[in-house]
Amino acid sequence: MKKVFCIGELLIDFVAENQGKDLSKAKEFSKKAGGAPANVACAISKLGGDSFFVGAVGNDPFGSFLLRILENEKVDISLAQKSDTFTTLAFVSIAEDGERDFVFSRGADKELTYDSSLKSNFDNNIIHFGAATALLGGPLEETYSRYLFDGLTKNAIISFDPNYRVDLWKNKEDVFIRKCHPFIEKSHLCKFSLEEAQLLSGKEDLEDACQIFHEMGTKIIVVTLGGEGTLLSTEKFKKTIPSIKVSPKDTTGAGDAFIGCFLQQIAQYSNFEDLLTNENLLTNMVARANKAGAITTENFGAIESLPTLQQLDS
Repeated sequence: MKKVFCIGELLIDFVAENQGKDLSKAKEFSKKAGGAPANVACAISKLGGDSFFVGAVGNDPFGSFLLRILENEKVDISLAQKSDTFTTLAFVSIAEDGERDFVFSRGADKELTYDSSLKSNFDNNIIHFGAATALLGGPLEETYSRYLFDGLTKNAIISFDPNYRVDLWKNKEDVFIRKCHPFIEKSHLCKFSLEEAQLLSGKEDLEDACQIFHEMGTKIIVVTLGGEGTLLSTEKFKKTIPSIKVSPKDTTGAGDAFIGCFLQQIAQYSNFEDLLTNENLLTNMVARANKAGAITTENFGAIESLPTLQQLDS
């Protein structure tokens, strides 16, 4: 089984549950572990995969709390770094339909420094670049790009999720697009939301968007469409795979559960190229990942809501 290295942020989500979408009116917040790459690492380990978290937290009580959560979920945290900068925080509001809004207070996540010794670990494994904050500057952005290069030289499977957050890129969408393109060009697998696919391709039509991404270089594209399921696209076929019906309470972490489940399945195959031509296998993988994402929306908080193998197999 391939190892999966998840690079990026681990942060505290302060979640305003059942108080509407307007954060200024929220009075109570519950503390949750969050950060997309950390969620993905937990999703993989919870399903029996071998995941590593590569990121920075503050050398403070919040940082210790976060690393303890990951360790409890059987994620390898030996590559995590502690910084003198405070742990990154996100404030999350949740609307009645489960959709959420974010405000970030950025801290230690940006301080991740490059470690050349990791390169040998990437050999024939999987690297997931799924950070929401990685392209905002600081040492993390340079580290992100260097690990992409290392992964390519070590024959790793590259997975990319841009994790676009409006609050982080106000009036700077063009910069976000420009910084994402090298990752799309070099990735074997890209996961987008509908909004991200349209923004990064400049196309309204999803099939046109996927065509552009394939021409840029990515082999497998998955576009999550909420309750409608997921569009799966390769150079050979495109199809929308339905999801299971649920009543969402909180969509936080649904996309991370999806890509974590998808990567956990890919990790079980030694030859990525064989997957590209196996439509039935890829379809079944995406259907299972859809189920993982849907189950996650049925409770508040990302990591504690991630499904177990037992839930997925039932």
